[in-house]
Amino acid sequence: MMQIGKLDHVNLRTTRLDELIAWYADVLGMNPGPRPDFPFPGAWLYAGDAAAVHLVGIEGPEATGSDKELKLEHFAFTASGAQDFEARLKERGEKYRRAVQTGTGTVAFNIWDPDGNHIHVDFPPEE
Repeated sequence: MMQIGKLDHVNLRTTRLDELIAWYADVLGMNPGPRPDFPFPGAWLYAGDAAAVHLVGIEGPEATGSDKELKLEHFAFTASGAQDFEARLKERGEKYRRAVQTGTGTVAFNIWDPDGNHIHVDFPPEE
């Protein structure tokens, strides 16, 4: 029987390719890495050994999904080091919301990249 495992990656179209590459590196500590030789600009940003965020550079109006409405509400990463992460957000002046999820105790930081994509960075309750 087929079962879905863990989320493999998120693909984001952007008119701000360089800015998003820098933001994901500075805020989330992700690094650009190997990417197939596609005939369009882009970058794959790695969380450890996994290419978790695939950026596609576009020209023209900002991408908002089909029918001009954003279809993705958020995507999430699990992480460790909540205090260091919050200090980084404060140091950079990043807008964020910190919440503790009822039931699980997961500490969730809600942040937004320069294109307005909503991202959860989730830490275990003991953090």
